[in-house]
Amino acid sequence: MAKLFYPAILEKGDNTYGVSFPNLPGCVSAGSTAEEALVNAHEALAGHVALMVQDGDPLPKPSPVDAVVADPEINLVAVSLVGVTLPGRAKRVNVTLDEALLDEIDAASENRSRFLSDAARAELARRSAG
Repeated sequence: MAKLFYPAILEKGDNTYGVSFPNLPGCVSAGSTAEEALVNAHEALAGHVALMVQDGDPLPKPSPVDAVVADPEINLVAVSLVGVTLPGRAKRVNVTLDEALLDEIDAASENRSRFLSDAARAELARRSAG
């Protein structure tokens, strides 16, 4: 299992904290506390990378932390590293789920496998950040 660590910029806004990834424009997260924003950053990064891999987009090489330059207009709190496990190839498995839960998943998504994979990645990212 390959893992990459991307630098993340944690900034303080008026009422929230935000996280952005200089190597991955558009990959952002937020939270009411710095800790919540960083936990959410793990989920945002995992989802962003999964979509890039799924679409066949090349992943940028992570910049060294000491090469990250924050915008002087922001209220910088910290520059941190956030890890992400790269998705592997798909493997068919047999899973047993409650019928009502399965109906809810099918109603919320057009692709059951993708929904379950995204949910599992988000939960694993949340647990590794906490």
